[in-house]
Amino acid sequence: MEFISEYKRSIEIVLWFFIAFFGFQVYNSVNAPIEFNKIKNERYLKVIDKLKDIRNAQIAYKSVNGVYSDSFEGLIKFIDTAQYTLIQKRDSSYMKYDRIYRIDMLQEVVVIDTLGFASVKDSLFGSSERYKLLAEVPIEGVDQMFEIKADVIDKNGYNVPVFEVRVSKDAILFDQNKDLLKQEKALMSVDGVNGPSLVLGSMSEVSTNGNWPTTYDAIARN
Repeated sequence: MEFISEYKRSIEIVLWFFIAFFGFQVYNSVNAPIEFNKIKNERYLKVIDKLKDIRNAQIAYKSVNGVYSDSFEGLIKFIDTAQYTLIQKRDSSYMKYDRIYRIDMLQEVVVIDTLGFASVKDSLFGSSERYKLLAEVPIEGVDQMFEIKADVIDKNGYNVPVFEVRVSKDAILFDQNKDLLKQEKALMSVDGVNGPSLVLGSMSEVSTNGNWPTTYDAIARN
């Protein structure tokens, strides 16, 4: 009888072990995607905030230089030193003698006055020094830089400046569940960040937009 009792106790222990094991598996299968999405969204927001800073800097760079910067070194140097020209446009008019009709005719013109200059750094970043780290992916544990490209392409017969900045989801979510990361990289949805990377701009289209949905814009810092 004692042997049977010990045998039953052993069976119960084994059964409880399997119950606990499968219970954990069920819990993990439900909880893992929830935790993955929470971490993913937190990190995406940080990256998107940085990409918005890069976009603002690139737009300022183009307004002064006519093209986009193809390096973060050049972009940061520009922010440190460049100035906007502050102008004011006003309508004006004057009388001009017309030799054909032999009368004075009213000529309307737009006069552009230069009011002064403003620092690009102060205009975009105020007293913040965060622009000096524009190249760095803002995720703890990620020792990686954004990829940046710029060029001038032919678009319908016009030469148009374009740029692109990207970082892979592999880098952003480097320490997360590999199966869930694989699914995230293959994502094609209007509510998500499609493809294997977060991307700002395009090397084939005239765009300064990112490939993230507007739901992230509503939460992000900028």
